[in-house]
Amino acid sequence: MAFDQDADYDSPNYLWFRERYPRFVYVDRIVVAPAMRKRGLANRLYEDLFRVAKDAGHDRVVCEVNSDPPNPASDAFHAALGFVEVGHASIHGGTKTVRYLARSLL
Repeated sequence: MAFDQDADYDSPNYLWFRERYPRFVYVDRIVVAPAMRKRGLANRLYEDLFRVAKDAGHDRVVCEVNSDPPNPASDAFHAALGFVEVGHASIHGGTKTVRYLARSLL
């Protein structure tokens, strides 16, 4: 699921990006069934999203990854795609901490 900056979406993570960037595509989630993992599907989904977002005039794709509880597999995956940390927050009453990531399309 992905949304641009004009979506009517109230996720605290999405709103964090909307307060900081005039244009972006926010990736809320990419889900791949366990039996289909390790086949490059998520990578292909992201590559397609990068192309479509750039063609639509966006300059970045953004997302968040849990830092507490940690998600090292997602950290490594997003780093390999060129995402860098642009912020962090404690959400849901402090029960979760996230790292905000962005990947430039320029």
